[in-house]
Amino acid sequence: MARLVYSAITSLDGYVADEDGRFDWAAPDEEVHAFVNDLERPVGTYLYGRRMYEVMRAWETPHTFPDQSALMQDFAQIWQAADKIVYSTMLETTPSARTRLERHFDPDAVRRLKASAERDITVGGPDLAAQAIGAGLVDECHLFLTPIVVGGGTPSLPDHVRLRLELVDERRFGNGVVHLHYRTKA
Repeated sequence: MARLVYSAITSLDGYVADEDGRFDWAAPDEEVHAFVNDLERPVGTYLYGRRMYEVMRAWETPHTFPDQSALMQDFAQIWQAADKIVYSTMLETTPSARTRLERHFDPDAVRRLKASAERDITVGGPDLAAQAIGAGLVDECHLFLTPIVVGGGTPSLPDHVRLRLELVDERRFGNGVVHLHYRTKA
């Protein structure tokens, strides 16, 4: 059975994007990027909402990036090799390879996917993650706390959901980012 993992780079005050929708302050340095790449290697399927998919689909064409580091190329290969399921009522198509479109998030379908998948699944984006957390589907959380307070914006974790967690691991990076790895408790 595959694990469903929620991973987010967040400000110290708990936001994945500031009030202007910007998240440039969350760009990982090389040390963090290498760590994230290693976390993503076991992923077989990414679950995305529309907005997160629109951000991530740039990894389909990384040759268009102004800076193409080896770490970025590595992540692009990891991302391209995985399946993607995009939940959207607005998108008509999904132009990236290995991607299918679903109109609505169905917790039972995700449970079946977890039961049959041989590789881990991640849920990307706080809105979709909130639905997965609320449905009791998330097995692990990886939070990367960035040393910045943005004062408001898009929360990394949902309101009105109680989730008991067990700290599995932690790591401190040279740029002040702290990674916290939690497993959900029943």
